[in-house]
Amino acid sequence: MKIQLPRVQLAHLPTAIEPLPRLSAALKGPQLWIKRDDQTGLAFGGNKTRKLEYLLADARAQGAEMLITRGAIQSNHCRQTAAAAARSGFECTLVLSGSAPSEIAGNLLLDQLLGAEIVWTKGEDPEQVLEATFTQAWEAGRRPYIIPYGGSNATGASAYVAAISELVDQDLKFDRIVFASSSGGTQAGMLVGVKALELATHITGISVDKPRDELQSIILGLAHQVSELLRLNLDFQVDEVDVDDRYLGGGYAVMGAIEREAIELFASTEGILLDPVYTGRAAAGMIDRIRKREFGPEERILFWHTGGTPALFAYAEKLTRSG
Repeated sequence: MKIQLPRVQLAHLPTAIEPLPRLSAALKGPQLWIKRDDQTGLAFGGNKTRKLEYLLADARAQGAEMLITRGAIQSNHCRQTAAAAARSGFECTLVLSGSAPSEIAGNLLLDQLLGAEIVWTKGEDPEQVLEATFTQAWEAGRRPYIIPYGGSNATGASAYVAAISELVDQDLKFDRIVFASSSGGTQAGMLVGVKALELATHITGISVDKPRDELQSIILGLAHQVSELLRLNLDFQVDEVDVDDRYLGGGYAVMGAIEREAIELFASTEGILLDPVYTGRAAAGMIDRIRKREFGPEERILFWHTGGTPALFAYAEKLTRSG
């Protein structure tokens, strides 16, 4: 299924699908595979690169010269936005939560290397700071374009309808896809893609920061918006949106024992690196559910790696054996 939306080519696609035989054996559960969206190729890659291909095309169509978006201090979305801006000739301003840290590491280091201007919220509401930053840029004649949090609007989420079509073209079938879910766009796009292509694949999002009901509502709304944008005439019910919020732990970006174990297990069995905030938490949820036999032993499960590995370096002390 071809997505009829303007697109700026940024990602290395299709991303690889690899079996995880050693991890599968270690867990004594279902057959596990991984989709490598950590290798989309733009400044350490990640799932946001797919979304940015459509969002930058829209920005160009509107005559924008500057991209503005927001996120946490270790935001993968902000890092990829900064990289996309640099490659495509846009200015870029990132609104990051909190205040400037004493040490610069991980995604924040990359943001600066990529030439992004950083605006710190310093305790103020991030969305209000984003709007104020846009207004100031507009009044200064800089032709700004706001990319929403996580790139998750109908335009950005449409990228994961295309990603599901890419998966079909790779001629591998899975009973379930598991991944980190936060701003909702990736999961909404997958839901639309699976339904449009009539696939018997269950989509399971492991929430990294939001309660189940809140994230379900966001995803449901986005799925309907994507369907409308792509003229697919699909309808969705809340019970079709599978969100697991049992692994929120200490909160967003707080790495606990389960995330650390998941990171170490993927690294030691398959040589694959996860991040502490998103994929580490999603993998931890998947591992726990396999151990609890919530996933059938005959299932073929695809873990969709959404990227984020630069954040590992910001958590070095907590990830070391003595940390």
